[in-house]
Amino acid sequence: MIHALKNVMMVVVESLINKFEEDRMHDKELASKAKKERQSGYYTDNCSDSDSSFNQSYAFMSQEQLQLLAEKLDPSQPKEVRQEALQTLCLAPVSDILNSESWPSLSKHLTISLADPDATFSEKILRFYAKTFSSSPFNMTREVYTSLARHLESYFLSGEYSLHISAGLDVSNTDVNRLLKKVRLLNEYQKEAPSSWIRHPEKYMEEVVESTLSLLSLKQKLNHPASPDFLSPMHFLALLDIKAMWFKKWTHAYYSRRVVFRLLENKYKSLINAAVQQCLDYFEFCKAAVNKNSKVVDFAQQHCSDMQNFSYTGPELQYIYFVHSLCLLGRLLIYKEGQKLFPVQLKNKKDTVSITDILVLFVQLIYYYPSYPKTALAAHTENYSPESLVMEILQVFCDQTGCAAVCLYTDRVIDALLHPVQSLLNGTEVYINCLETTLLDVADILARIAASEDGLSLLLYVKTEKNAEDSPTAAHVLVQFTKKLLRDDISLLSGSELMPVKGAFVFVCRQMYKTCEGLQMLIPYGLHESIAEAWRKTSLISERVPTPVTDADSSSSISQESKSSLLWEETLLDALLSFSTTPKGLFLLHSTDAMNDCVNFMFNSLSKKIQTNEYEDFGNRIIVTQMATTPMAAVALQNSGFIKALVTELWALLECGKDDLRITEPKSTPVDPIDQSCQKSFLFLVNLLTYPAVFELLSKRDIPNKPMYSFREVPTDIIDIIDRLIILNSEAKIHSLFNYEQSHIFGLRLLNVLCCELNTLLLLETQYKVSQVLLTAQEENVTETSEGPGVFIIDGLSVERNHVLVRINLIGGPQERILPLRELDKGSGLYPWPMFSSFPVPKCYLAKIPRKAEFRQDKDLNKLLKLLKSPEKPTEWAEICRKQFRKVMKARPDSISGPILAELIEKFVSYLSECRTDCYFSMGSYKAMDVDVKKENLSSVQQLGVEMTVRYGKYLNLLKEDAENGLCFVLVNCEEFLKQQQRTVVSSLCCLQEHYAGYDWFASSIFLIMSGDRERTLTFLQQFSCLLVSAFLWLPRLHLSMHLPVTTVEYGIHPVYFCSAHYVEMLLKAELPLVCSAFHMSGFTPSQICLQWITQCFWNYMDWSEICHYIAICILLGPDYQIYVCISLFRHLQQDILKHTEARDLQVFLKEEALHGFRVSDYLDYMESLQDIYRPMLMKDMRTIKAQNT
Repeated sequence: MIHALKNVMMVVVESLINKFEEDRMHDKELASKAKKERQSGYYTDNCSDSDSSFNQSYAFMSQEQLQLLAEKLDPSQPKEVRQEALQTLCLAPVSDILNSESWPSLSKHLTISLADPDATFSEKILRFYAKTFSSSPFNMTREVYTSLARHLESYFLSGEYSLHISAGLDVSNTDVNRLLKKVRLLNEYQKEAPSSWIRHPEKYMEEVVESTLSLLSLKQKLNHPASPDFLSPMHFLALLDIKAMWFKKWTHAYYSRRVVFRLLENKYKSLINAAVQQCLDYFEFCKAAVNKNSKVVDFAQQHCSDMQNFSYTGPELQYIYFVHSLCLLGRLLIYKEGQKLFPVQLKNKKDTVSITDILVLFVQLIYYYPSYPKTALAAHTENYSPESLVMEILQVFCDQTGCAAVCLYTDRVIDALLHPVQSLLNGTEVYINCLETTLLDVADILARIAASEDGLSLLLYVKTEKNAEDSPTAAHVLVQFTKKLLRDDISLLSGSELMPVKGAFVFVCRQMYKTCEGLQMLIPYGLHESIAEAWRKTSLISERVPTPVTDADSSSSISQESKSSLLWEETLLDALLSFSTTPKGLFLLHSTDAMNDCVNFMFNSLSKKIQTNEYEDFGNRIIVTQMATTPMAAVALQNSGFIKALVTELWALLECGKDDLRITEPKSTPVDPIDQSCQKSFLFLVNLLTYPAVFELLSKRDIPNKPMYSFREVPTDIIDIIDRLIILNSEAKIHSLFNYEQSHIFGLRLLNVLCCELNTLLLLETQYKVSQVLLTAQEENVTETSEGPGVFIIDGLSVERNHVLVRINLIGGPQERILPLRELDKGSGLYPWPMFSSFPVPKCYLAKIPRKAEFRQDKDLNKLLKLLKSPEKPTEWAEICRKQFRKVMKARPDSISGPILAELIEKFVSYLSECRTDCYFSMGSYKAMDVDVKKENLSSVQQLGVEMTVRYGKYLNLLKEDAENGLCFVLVNCEEFLKQQQRTVVSSLCCLQEHYAGYDWFASSIFLIMSGDRERTLTFLQQFSCLLVSAFLWLPRLHLSMHLPVTTVEYGIHPVYFCSAHYVEMLLKAELPLVCSAFHMSGFTPSQICLQWITQCFWNYMDWSEICHYIAICILLGPDYQIYVCISLFRHLQQDILKHTEARDLQVFLKEEALHGFRVSDYLDYMESLQDIYRPMLMKDMRTIKAQNT
């Protein structure tokens, strides 16, 4: 059997050998035939690396055959023998050749043969190399690559090579063509190798890198006089890879970047020097040409226009080398390792060239080179102009935070960017080829710089000229230039050129004024007025554009003109809209009379966009949140259709679903109280429905309460949401909902958040009797039993209602009231919280007030009490009191309460009210009414507020049974007293009518501090009203006040918003950047929650003792402490804020949750540190509220 198998195998092997010999003979015949055809026909160019390996025969060779081929390829052998051997070698598998013992000698002979004068022979070797590169692993191909690099290096050093830059380069020349093919093969491998070398030992990669750098640094090794004119390997590489993509790929990964930069630093730094020198030389050439008023030859455009050009002149070769050097340096400077290679020392310069020098050079290339407008480049897909290349590099730098800080954020670079701007501003001569393009590029980079924190600080605070004492910062220069552009005062620009430049610089300023610190710097220039004036002019022009007629030419020109005008108008509206990202910016926007147009523009923009990116979405939500905090902007949102669109979208998500979605499987039942699909709309409503907005949208409006509701009847207003989702007091409303439970829970959750703002609670309760509706629903939600009262049915709705009822009927801080959870207990109790269907609220929801510790005197407290009771008060009495107060607050804060606190603030305010320097407002004369004032004399909102205050005071054991009349006496007299200092304002805003829109929580707080003593409270408030701090603690104090400019009163914006809340946002960014970022990501603003806290004097957020300390430190230490308290609160809540930002319910958390664990005294040291830094700025602005008309 074995013998028979052996015979069969012998026959098969012999047959294969014969077949192989026949194939070889056939290949020889074909090769000789092809050779004759080439000799007789014309020359055809075949790329050395583009040959296909298909349809080729392969020969499997033994070691002996490969050894024989190596001997035949020896340069001493005849030409025919070597050609035959090479032909055979090309047919063999590359892996066999590279792994054979003969490869070292084969490689040596192939490298030598590359210099063979016979083009066909060297081309076959290149084909073999290309085949090797494409089909072999990196550990094998690196030897082939290094041998090719060594060959090229020896060729450039040999006497045969004699190409010079000045003579140009003819690509059609055979020798040049062969050389370019070799360099191209090298370059193709350079770009492919990084994808695989990480899988092999580092030394292999290092061999490739070093052989490349050795070849490219060849010019610097030559010391003969002709070397400056030497056409180096770098020139050839630049011709084939003008943007240095090989270097980009080599430095992309840290694995190879580390090796490249190490070798550049230790052995081949001359490459960097040469690149820097090339850029400097080209800049000098451009600068000289511009100064002579001549145009620089545009090599970038020249070659684009003539695609059939096969030769390059000397200047063109130098330009190509410059572009390659520019791209290489641009890539190098991105990385820290590359930055460490600087400064460099050039042969012809005494001083070293630093990174800043390079960046200044790049910037100068922008405005010294461009000789054509951007529109001229539209036809070219690849643009190699220095301006566009430098812009690409600088834009990448701006996106890399670390790189930008080292390279861009220096005063010299900013000065270079501002050079053309400064020249135009000062009216000096400008040597720039294309002013429009230059200014657009400069604005682009400055806007990117202003978009980062460090870059913005540089523009705002670093002066442009270090030597001059009164030199302006970059921000000042930019805003002055922008105003000049808006006035059309730049004579060198006109017509269509000016409009894009205007828009670009307005955008730079916008990047600054949309931040609190940037706006603070730009306010004195009145940029908002300039933009508004430009908008008014443009809108008038837009209105005058005639209707297009049938004539095509006229219609197209008019259409183009109207489009341009409309685009500019929208740009200006967008710029004005960006002011509303900060409280003070929104205040300035009110003064432009463009509020309605801006809101309409925002709504139309949002309507047109099917999808916005997340960053834009955050920005839009912040603008809406800021606007909702002011009455005029809230009304504008209503009139624009924004609220209608929001409510309609919400209803579609809650009740309708998507009609165009084919149902292939039933929708899952929502697990969360508010389904994820409705969460975004819910948060938008929470942001929108602040008390100023609610008052304007709901004041004196009745709920529809229709007898029947159609399924197709979609809500369009906030009153409809309350009617259809919250106050479900009829069967018609319940039956009109497809998803009754889900929708009603949504409404109850919204009601819960709204009622956290006590003024909103009072409005909803007095107008719609919310608590009675909820109690009735609870009463109906009981089991029917024949014996005794029924049991409450525990379901999602009854649990929600129970929580809301407790929240809206009990006042108290985190340790004073207990809110029932809205979840079922997993234990046996299921729901341990007692439900109720009538008042009063069960006592279990009120925490027991801890007994006060025994009052112990101490040295500091005694000293403070002694100061208060001393009849003689020296000049420094107030400061001594403040110092002693700080000591007591830090050591024994609990002692500052009750009668001691009342006496402290009473005596201190009495003293300040008698000092002319401390009186900010005039006190006037007022005699309290002698008649008894009863609750019926007050509005329904005030009556309910009095009831809540008295109930809270009794719980705290601060008030007696007859306290209601005393509080009514205080409120009525305060209103009459303040009326003496009010002006009459004609306005459609509900909040600007005769009475203050809301309850006086500060006066109520003082009433509790004074233990219900009405005369003492009223006297204190009268004296307190003349102090600056009263403007920020006592909000009704400035209602329709004559102390404020009439325009400020007409806007309905309180100084607490545009001053205190504005600076809270400003300090938050500096002190707690993570918290600031969290607010931005949530689309919520610190100013809104701070205004809510301050308006209701922190009721329901702090315990009574902490509310007293807040009032005390603001009165004794200064109104700026109101801002420091808010910053301290955010610091205390930092971890919770970050957690709830991740959970996407930050605004709900901040509005619903009390401030657990916060004690004012714990943060007094921190507040003092803030005072040391910020007090001069804050007090200066707080003192200007009388003239806050900027």
